[in-house]
Amino acid sequence: MREKILAVVEELKRRKAEGENFVLVGEESVEALRRAVTVPAKKEPVPVASKTPVPAPAPMPKTAAPVFLAPEDSYAAPKPREVPRAAAPVVVAPGSDIPPPPVFTLPEGTKKERWDWLRQRVLSCPVCTAHLNPGKQIVFGCGSIDASIFFCGEAPGADEEEQGIPFVGRAGQLLEKIIAAMGLSRGDVYIGNIMNWRPQTGSEVGNRPPTEQEMAFCLPYLRAQLAVVQPKVIVALGNTALKGLLGKGAPGVTSARGRWFEFGGVPLMPTFHPSYVLRYGTPETKRQIWEDMMSVMEKVGMSVSEKQRGFFLPKE
Repeated sequence: MREKILAVVEELKRRKAEGENFVLVGEESVEALRRAVTVPAKKEPVPVASKTPVPAPAPMPKTAAPVFLAPEDSYAAPKPREVPRAAAPVVVAPGSDIPPPPVFTLPEGTKKERWDWLRQRVLSCPVCTAHLNPGKQIVFGCGSIDASIFFCGEAPGADEEEQGIPFVGRAGQLLEKIIAAMGLSRGDVYIGNIMNWRPQTGSEVGNRPPTEQEMAFCLPYLRAQLAVVQPKVIVALGNTALKGLLGKGAPGVTSARGRWFEFGGVPLMPTFHPSYVLRYGTPETKRQIWEDMMSVMEKVGMSVSEKQRGFFLPKE
């Protein structure tokens, strides 16, 4: 019987190789195969005294049954189901959706009228508004529009976008102390940023430097503020602000500080950002930023006292 079964298997393989997907098998063949592969059930012993007849097995159906030829790999371990891969997310670089810088002309009028017009234009700028963090404010420059010194940072931080005023956080508090050491107050100088909005990070915490595109868009608004205020000196606070004003080819602030540059015909002094001093403020760093401020004071015609000259000098 085993030989016959093997012969049937070989025949089925042959037909499959010739392209047949199923064959029709008669009832006698099916019955013979069933008898050959069925393990007889173990018969329970029947008591001798029992007169109950054992029921005969139900007859097999008289219809022919097709035997399907499955592909050979169906007998192997099932292949893992292929899950379609999700499309790779499109990564949009920060600031890549920024349009070209705005082109506009300041109106005629007094300083105050021109400054008010410019401030309103920036506060209603659709690009600035569209890039605000939810529930936050555009930050425009503030201070004296007759100031001789224009302090310029890179972009607002969390405290600034909350209040709509530049340099009001911890870095702003340190900047006020530096200004006070110069013998001035916040109201005597002008303070602004290249950026009018805080660059988005996808989170309420943390900051990132603005991109070249973002700063390039906001730069005409900064130039217009300079045109209104007409300061004698610009102080670029930090590396990003320096590169935003002078271009990406500008030197780093560490090597540039203490030297005079120019922006829009106005002398420019680079120095460390107050936030840098808060994080890495050594006596040497504090002395360096103070030396820059004394140079600024002299540039605008302010006198520097001997006491001021001795600030942050190393103790002997």
